[in-house]
Amino acid sequence: MEWAEKQGITIQHIQPGQPQQNAYIERYNRTVRHEWLDQYIIESIEEAQDHATQWLWTYNNDRPNMGIGGITPAQKLKMAA
Repeated sequence: MEWAEKQGITIQHIQPGQPQQNAYIERYNRTVRHEWLDQYIIESIEEAQDHATQWLWTYNNDRPNMGIGGITPAQKLKMAA
């Protein structure tokens, strides 16, 4: 929380039992859980960090996202620039 305050970021919590208030993040969390966390038995923090780094790169650069027209987030970013 202190870091967020220093960066000028306001933390807002959704109401319990109301995932539709934050649907994009809830969907992302589901994707992370099903496509990454459920696939591995992670033995250490370092291993978790390595897997997370690799998975995020794949998510942003290789994996088509149907929510943005079947292209990758990296492609969408290039189109917006």
